[in-house]
Amino acid sequence: MASKSSRTSSLAKSTGEIFTRKWPRAFFIVAAIQAIICIAFESYTFAQFQDGLRDMTDADWGINKEDGVAQTRTIPCFLGLLMLAFVYDIVMVWDALRMKNTIQIIGLCIANLAFLVYSALQIDQIHVAIVRLTGYNAFINLDIWDEVQGVLIAIPCIISFVSIILAFIAWKLYQEFAWDILKHIGADYRMKKRFLHYQVYIALLKFDFFFFVGFTIQFLVVVGGKTTTEFILTAIAIPVTIGILLCAAWFTRREWTFGMIVVMILYLGGLTYFIYKLARIYSPSQAAFYMPVRKSLTAFAVLTIILIVLTIINAMVCIFNFGAGLKTHLLTPRQDIDKDQASYSMHDVKQPQLPSRMTID
Repeated sequence: MASKSSRTSSLAKSTGEIFTRKWPRAFFIVAAIQAIICIAFESYTFAQFQDGLRDMTDADWGINKEDGVAQTRTIPCFLGLLMLAFVYDIVMVWDALRMKNTIQIIGLCIANLAFLVYSALQIDQIHVAIVRLTGYNAFINLDIWDEVQGVLIAIPCIISFVSIILAFIAWKLYQEFAWDILKHIGADYRMKKRFLHYQVYIALLKFDFFFFVGFTIQFLVVVGGKTTTEFILTAIAIPVTIGILLCAAWFTRREWTFGMIVVMILYLGGLTYFIYKLARIYSPSQAAFYMPVRKSLTAFAVLTIILIVLTIINAMVCIFNFGAGLKTHLLTPRQDIDKDQASYSMHDVKQPQLPSRMTID
């Protein structure tokens, strides 16, 4: 009970520090403003799309029912996924600032560029969907594209501008958090390098989760499984993935080699799955099913494959670091140390200098 109370107190304290320090506060506020504006724009687009659709029966769709239904799902899927991305981004920002994880902060700046690419892709994908649905006479409001085009173009512009600001603040945070890492890990270069590998690995796990879930959501909502079994297995993969990633983080922290080997085998299975899916997207016999979201699925699949490869490499590096003393630092709660005291205890103690002149007693 005392341990739980201590963790709650530590969580509240670390969260409070975000808003009492200049650069962490600035990073969080800029990311939050970006999220609020972009979610508002996405919500507006979604509302215009839903209000503009007419109730279509099977007779209205005719032979175009399969493609028409897929197109009606494409736009809500795009918009909903990007809104989810911004919510997850805020959670990740809070977590990175709370843990003073500079690697995760750099990763968030890179992820913002991924949001930029995705928001740019959605403009063309949504335009194509609206044009096709207009051809199927699925809209009451025929001016819907003119009403949402400006908003959709504004989103990548906003993300581009915010990415520059976040990159500058991230550099300031890198300098600021360097001292905090020194207090926690010490001045040992090799230990700091092991801690860096650990931070990279944990950050990769968090990004793995989002891109895997993003790919799966698009597949389930727009494409769907060819069979009920395929649909169910794909849906089950989400909670299973969460469990694997949580175990991966726990095994690394506890330095359990056997558990890490099992997780790496599962990574290889995931890598095989995404390569297989990427091949199916462009297979002539399957391409028609993936057409409404082919570009975005390709982007998510490629990014996930890259992330899994990087995760496997970093997992191996972390295993090589097992038994070198990092576990003790990771399992020891951070203590607030006076700056002068820490500086004395974590730097090499210089030998006293000999007197510059000889003295005769």
